[in-house]
Amino acid sequence: MVSDQLWERVEPLLPAPRRRPGGRGRPRVEDRKVLCGILFVLHTGIQWEFLPQELGFGSGMTCWRRLRDWNTAGVWDGLHRLLLAELRGAGALDFSRAVIDGTHLRALRKGPTSGPSPVDRARPGSKHHVITDASGIPLAVSLTGGNRNDVTQLIPLVEAIPAVAGRRGRPRQRPRVVYADRAYDHDKYRRLLRAKGISARIARRGVAHGSGLGAFRWVVERTIAWYHGFRRLRTRWERRDDIHEAFLGLATCIITYRRLTQFC
Repeated sequence: MVSDQLWERVEPLLPAPRRRPGGRGRPRVEDRKVLCGILFVLHTGIQWEFLPQELGFGSGMTCWRRLRDWNTAGVWDGLHRLLLAELRGAGALDFSRAVIDGTHLRALRKGPTSGPSPVDRARPGSKHHVITDASGIPLAVSLTGGNRNDVTQLIPLVEAIPAVAGRRGRPRQRPRVVYADRAYDHDKYRRLLRAKGISARIARRGVAHGSGLGAFRWVVERTIAWYHGFRRLRTRWERRDDIHEAFLGLATCIITYRRLTQFC
């Protein structure tokens, strides 16, 4: 599940393991095997305690701890920036426009960044918010409560886009135009985008459908479908938001890496 090419990019980003006093305790499970176990959970949605140890992944708790520690160390953020830089160097990253959207998911346990979902009879829920480049490559993603309006994440997501190197000159961070649906229709946020030098193409509420923006917005909907191809992200099982965000960050890296393999 972890190719040699992907592992060559991940391994240098991992924090050094802690040394046990006197070298006591069980032998440490190799990081690559643990990453395979984490990906197994991400793809299948299986619970940690049912992770099949006969496959050599280590215990579910071992994988859970490494996922927590690697996320805290910023491994997924660093890997994502690295992959974006490679895509830009290959001429495969298009900053001419960005597209933003959000989607609901049910939260089976109440916790941070969960709230009553307006589309699920006020049951606990969360939202994934995604902004992509013109071709659907994820640039930034965030997790909020199910009762959070999409428009509130417009500026935070734009600001969360990393500065992407990969070419001579300054790193690129700001798209020229942002496309969004009616959920983001607010003049205040149009002004905030203009203040950053970004044009806004946002559908207006109260007007007939057929704005033509769907010809550009479909890529983010496809990217969200890619996220939900990972069964662990279709429903929020975790009470802790940092663990779900870790899965979200890892999925972002996998989606970006898949796009990279199509160009390089």
